[in-house]
Amino acid sequence: MSRAAELITFDEATSSEAFTSRFGTPDDATARLLSAVVCHVHELIKEFRPSQEQWRKVLDFLTEVGHASDERRQEWVLFSDLVGASALVEEINSRRPSGATPNTIRGPFFRTDTPERALGSSISLDGAGLPLLVEGRVEDLDGLPITTAEIITWQANAEGYYENQQPDLQPEFNLRGLFRPDQGGKFHYRTVRPAGYGVPGDGPVGRLFAQAGYPLHRPAHLHFVVRAPGFETITTHIYDADDPRLGEDALFGVRPELVHSFEQTLIDGKPASRVNIRFVMIRARPGRSK
Repeated sequence: MSRAAELITFDEATSSEAFTSRFGTPDDATARLLSAVVCHVHELIKEFRPSQEQWRKVLDFLTEVGHASDERRQEWVLFSDLVGASALVEEINSRRPSGATPNTIRGPFFRTDTPERALGSSISLDGAGLPLLVEGRVEDLDGLPITTAEIITWQANAEGYYENQQPDLQPEFNLRGLFRPDQGGKFHYRTVRPAGYGVPGDGPVGRLFAQAGYPLHRPAHLHFVVRAPGFETITTHIYDADDPRLGEDALFGVRPELVHSFEQTLIDGKPASRVNIRFVMIRARPGRSK
């Protein structure tokens, strides 16, 4: 039989087979993933049957996303976040038993150089906003305190902006802090009540989703990374139960156990809010402490 007779003719019926057959036996994980992605793309093309012009618009969008990405802005990460891919990868890789604090995605505004602060101090360096008292405890699944933990927190201000979004308007490290719990595993600090905000809508990804009528909102929240030797690191949010857009979180981070009431209180005789948090950590499995 001639070599030509063995070839798979590329047409609508055989497109996926024609592509995947060139890998031989795709034992490599990258080859299997690439094969699956391409097969899904072929099926979408067959289902929607775009014209050449329409397909070119898809390619132009992908090109624009690449051009809009640099060391300060990552449109591909935003795309991954908005389609739920980031949240799904996090969910698959950080499943925990009932009662343990779930992970959410870290988001783009985390800083590795967050300064350590004393318990009870304020992370609001400009004092702009309604005062908020954050109290919490770090413990294991048996309810025992974890005194070796580090609690890193960061958040948007009362107008919905992070400090590294407004370097000329907010003090350096505003609304950021690293705290260590006391011997009871407890911690507390002062801040201001954060506002929700919209994800960036001025780039190609945001424009596409806005044009499609997709909500680009993030409800008000606090960010946390909680880590301790011998335990899996927690990366999570705490959401304000009063935010009306909890059901529209663009990054799919809202879970019932992460929604907390910000109760009214007084701080130094002035109206304020307070929230109480419990972080439950699990013992680290090999390679899962980070």
